[in-house]
Amino acid sequence: MKSMSRRVRFGLVMTLALPAAPAPAADPIVLFGGRVTLGGEVNLTFAPEDDGYFNYDGYRNNTLRRARLGVAAGLRAGDHLALVTQVLSDNLGTPRIYALYLRAHPWKERSFDIQVGRIPPVFGAFPREGYGPDRPLVGYPLAYQYLTSLRPDAAPASADGLLAMRGRGWLTQYPIGSPAPANGLPLVDADRWDTGFQVRVGSEPLEASAAVTQGTLSDPRFSDNNDGKQLSGRLAWRPLIGLVVGVSGARGPYLSKVVQQAAGGASGSSQTAWGLDLEYSRDYWLFRVEAVGSAWDVPVLRPPLLHGPVRALGLDGEARYKIAPGLYVAARLDHLGFSTVEGSAGPRSWDAPVWRVEGGLGYSVRRDLLFKLVYQHNWKDGGPLRSQGFLAAQLLFWL
Repeated sequence: MKSMSRRVRFGLVMTLALPAAPAPAADPIVLFGGRVTLGGEVNLTFAPEDDGYFNYDGYRNNTLRRARLGVAAGLRAGDHLALVTQVLSDNLGTPRIYALYLRAHPWKERSFDIQVGRIPPVFGAFPREGYGPDRPLVGYPLAYQYLTSLRPDAAPASADGLLAMRGRGWLTQYPIGSPAPANGLPLVDADRWDTGFQVRVGSEPLEASAAVTQGTLSDPRFSDNNDGKQLSGRLAWRPLIGLVVGVSGARGPYLSKVVQQAAGGASGSSQTAWGLDLEYSRDYWLFRVEAVGSAWDVPVLRPPLLHGPVRALGLDGEARYKIAPGLYVAARLDHLGFSTVEGSAGPRSWDAPVWRVEGGLGYSVRRDLLFKLVYQHNWKDGGPLRSQGFLAAQLLFWL
């Protein structure tokens, strides 16, 4: 990131992408009688350099200064079959397939569909909000972006080895598996979709979704790396207008086969996660609350040993208030905590706890052009830089 062009060094981010869920005011391009749909999003964001790596993602990009270009399209074949795809390029790099799936809707009169390919996530609420207009702030919740010190392709030899990487998730190094330094894993990767198949049934008041995928929440994958599959699901309940309550769960092996073999064929190498989310909107208010818990099995070869999985818990609460037509204010309070492990020097959380607060405003210049101005501050109990704040401005255009 340090070698970016001067434009990106000064915090300019340009994005062209289609939201994961349609934006409320978006007008997609419709061709051939509705059989082909095209859409996009352009995003310009200004923010200072993140020297504490608080906002870095799994692609080693700063989410407050990320250049993203992409296009998306949907092709409908009759009333029962559709193909959806989206291609992104981060920081003008090699384009990657963000979404590519076939959606089958067997019965027009029933709320039931099947999706196969690089599919939308079923876990949690934040990844389902889409982009831009659906997200009143600029930053991500910590549970969906912050990099822990765990890796899918490497593991520590002892509890002391894990504690030595505490608060250094943007670049960790372990002796088991790949020896190269690399970034760690978030609890849930909101910037990558997994590959597999998904079933959704119901709409209101109950909707259920389940998926079988190649990777896990923290490490979505296109190809399998451990001969295992993740099972995930979510149940959403809408008891009244404006209120949605969701419960999610997932479990699957996250460590590569190479690490498992190097650790003596360790069988306990899974990520187990749960989620609880609530959204309520009334009049000019919107409230969102979400909790995400995750537990990873980490095999070690020598004392001090790890007794059971290491755990993390992310909690965030968000509120938005519309002051006037096109103008709103929003704020989010966020925390990510970690369980305690016993090292040679005594008990300590296996990673550095993090706090984040973000607040600001948004103004719709026109129905498809949104400006956001926010301030975000981060604190963590570890790493070389333990506190840093950012003033970020974002200009968002979509169609």
